[in-house]
Amino acid sequence: MADSRAVFITGAAGGIGTATVKALVERGFQVYAGVRGEAPHLRGSNVELVQVDVTDPDSVAAAAKEVGRRLGGRGLHALINNAGIIVQGPLELLSPSEVRKQFEVNVFGVVETTRAFLPLVRKGQGRIINLSAATARTAMPYLGAISASKAALESFSSVARVELAPWKIPVVIIEPGAVDTTLLSKSGAAAQANLASEDPERVTLYANQLEAIQKAMAGQKPSPVKVVTDVVVKAVEANRPKPLYTAGSDARLLGFLSRLPLGVRDRMLTNAMGLNKVSPASTGTTASR
Repeated sequence: MADSRAVFITGAAGGIGTATVKALVERGFQVYAGVRGEAPHLRGSNVELVQVDVTDPDSVAAAAKEVGRRLGGRGLHALINNAGIIVQGPLELLSPSEVRKQFEVNVFGVVETTRAFLPLVRKGQGRIINLSAATARTAMPYLGAISASKAALESFSSVARVELAPWKIPVVIIEPGAVDTTLLSKSGAAAQANLASEDPERVTLYANQLEAIQKAMAGQKPSPVKVVTDVVVKAVEANRPKPLYTAGSDARLLGFLSRLPLGVRDRMLTNAMGLNKVSPASTGTTASR
């Protein structure tokens, strides 16, 4: 039997977003898919495209108003904050603008979207689902920007869960591990481009570590997108969704590591990524005293 409940999702044109839209439509939901630009691959029955840039408050407000108009007095069963980006690289070599971009999308975009769509969620007695990452609880070296942004997102989500409890609005965190989408390759290419614009001498300092990280990531087997979409659908359909879900075996492993003493965790991460086998490169310069 078709389900007339409505869902709005950001970042619908990308890997997890597109797969989630299709999975929800198959389950009978009416999906309002938040996109930037054209997304012809999403067009179809029970899918309506909504233009939105989560980093632009005016765009988010306009999208909420448009979805409210299309709902015609109904509310939302679920708001899914899925839009996100990954900024990679050593913290020393990340430009402030790249870190800000990471937070603009992954944190402030979620805050703005949640505030704008909350009246529709409240009207529909719905729930809010935030796509985080396993690195939120176990920060990964050379993924510091996304780790920090997702940690902030989870803090925001935890506070929102308590504050919205009087209206019985669940706020759900989903922590995927590495997922087989183009986002990983795109972020890797962007990281290489960023390094090319940095001071070569400072980049050289990290040459050995970056090589070790690349080898470790090359040996990693990301989870299929379906592993994540199955969890998202579960959170959308559950009568009483859990506050936190993990998606993927590596996400569960990072969740386990988060409960270990910091020193033990650091050693395990260092060994797993091959960083224990390399030494810092030398630029051949001597620091002045």
